[in-house]
Amino acid sequence: QVQLVESGGGLVQAGGSLRLTCKRSGVAVRINSMSWYRQAPGKERELVATVTSVGSKKYAESVEGRFTISGGSPGNTVYLQMNSLKPEDTAVYYCQATGGLEYWGQGTQVTVSS
Repeated sequence: QVQLVESGGGLVQAGGSLRLTCKRSGVAVRINSMSWYRQAPGKERELVATVTSVGSKKYAESVEGRFTISGGSPGNTVYLQMNSLKPEDTAVYYCQATGGLEYWGQGTQVTVSS
């Protein structure tokens, strides 16, 4: 069993920054990628950023240039640095790891006020 625990969410004003952290623990399995997803009220969960085990990174167009993903496998922690936050970034942010199976954290709330 793999556990993912997110932290770092909170309330911030538009233009501000937050850094999310996801710590992985449990059974040692090969992780191919770690990602951040988000889900806003009434909307589907969407991919925000991904980092693979070889260091390749991918971002959603809506966050490109503002968010930075770092860490990930083979380490146990992945980060999401979020700058220039906008009200539309408000959502629950989830950490996800892929390694044969998919593993998900419980999520952390990010609220950006205008």
